[in-house]
Amino acid sequence: MTKKKILSLLIIIAVLVSFPIYSNLSGIPKNWTLKEFQHQELNWQNCYGNFECSTLLVPVDYDKITNDVFHLKVIRFKATNQRQKLGALIVNPGGPGASAFDYAYNAENIVSAAIREKYDIVGFDQRGVGRSDPIRCLTDKETDEMLAGPMIADTPENQRKMVENAKFFANKCKKVAGNKLTHLSTLESAKDMEILRLALDEPKLNYLGKSYGTYLGTLYASLYPLKVEKMILDGAIDPSISIQEQNLTQAKGFELALNQFLAKNNIDKAVILELFKKLRVEPLSTKLDRKLNDSLAILGVASALYDDKTGWPKLALALNQMLTGDGTLLLELSDEYSGRSKTSKYFSNENDIAPIISCLDWSFGTGVFKNDLSLKKFTIFAPIFGPYLFNSETICKQLFPNLNAKEIKTYSALTSAIMIIGTKRDPATPFRWSDALSKRLTNSILVTFDSDGHTGQGRGNKCVDGAVNGYLLGRQGSLTNTTCAVDGN
Repeated sequence: MTKKKILSLLIIIAVLVSFPIYSNLSGIPKNWTLKEFQHQELNWQNCYGNFECSTLLVPVDYDKITNDVFHLKVIRFKATNQRQKLGALIVNPGGPGASAFDYAYNAENIVSAAIREKYDIVGFDQRGVGRSDPIRCLTDKETDEMLAGPMIADTPENQRKMVENAKFFANKCKKVAGNKLTHLSTLESAKDMEILRLALDEPKLNYLGKSYGTYLGTLYASLYPLKVEKMILDGAIDPSISIQEQNLTQAKGFELALNQFLAKNNIDKAVILELFKKLRVEPLSTKLDRKLNDSLAILGVASALYDDKTGWPKLALALNQMLTGDGTLLLELSDEYSGRSKTSKYFSNENDIAPIISCLDWSFGTGVFKNDLSLKKFTIFAPIFGPYLFNSETICKQLFPNLNAKEIKTYSALTSAIMIIGTKRDPATPFRWSDALSKRLTNSILVTFDSDGHTGQGRGNKCVDGAVNGYLLGRQGSLTNTTCAVDGN
């Protein structure tokens, strides 16, 4: 939501290999109008065994179409039963800036065999993301320095450094992206998804969006309400709130998850507060190539809280190790979150593109270190996470000093019911956002997952996954609000 958002809605993709680029058309189209973009054909080529790859062309600026285009990389896993295929299911893991190309490449792991039998699974990297003309502002070394920089604006020196870092990042991005910088919003990606739907020759859109990917789906439904067939929004974002409100709500969400973790492991929260206090003054040594300071530590803790099954045990080990004076395990969790390899390389451009997208998508404060929600309020509601999320829109003021996001209205009168999944104690996308979106989209189905961790579908819960399967495959009884217990009932 903001600067990756510090604690943005990252889905960590298992596939970390290099993919070749497939070209749809040679050269750049000359004098295309919107009609030509809407009627292009995808030139599919076999790739990676059971997959096909292609390139979709979209205009940089929909309001003033020129010869400038984005080349969006698209991948699909074809339905195993083509004779009874129901259509294409476009998937997106969130981010902002996570690769939907990689996500679709994991088709066998993200949806059930029954869904893969009846749907082509399609993923595309959004404009500026991954393989789609990626915007990479910083070098790996500069990214290291940025992530380790101060995140709490409680002293004049920290404020000065935060503004300095934000200016440096913004200037680098402006130089790299040029005129494309202001055309990387999720609203424009929603328009791109309509171009993709047409290129796929689908009468209506079927879509599975997770985390920040739910915002892409919400905007698409707002722009094209009559073109929605089936849409699942898992770990939804409330489209009506500002960055400041998002920051506070998300700080509370991570704090709640942390409190649950600490209670389960019988850890005194005062110990954690003291650890972070010390890290700000004296970073811990590690067995890696860097020390662990508080900025990196908060990323490591957040990373673990996304998954209560695998992340929580790792966090318990990391905190116990920290008490012995070794920050290695928590730094490894931080690197996992930011996509840093053991060779000091960053796998993707998500750290660069996420703040750009977020700042374009949401309204932000009018002055650096001055907003309606005070640092004291953030700290009261979320003693650990609050200070790190306060004023994280600072970078937006440097990227776009004279810009505020366009207000988008969401339609309640959709021709098809949308399924919204909310996990009760989700740290990254709190349940209240899913609940709020379900009220805005009155013709919607709310699946409530009474669990910890981030998002609900695909985590092995029979109730949640059964609701998704029933909804996509048209089974009776799948169009009602449902509450799913953690044991799958």
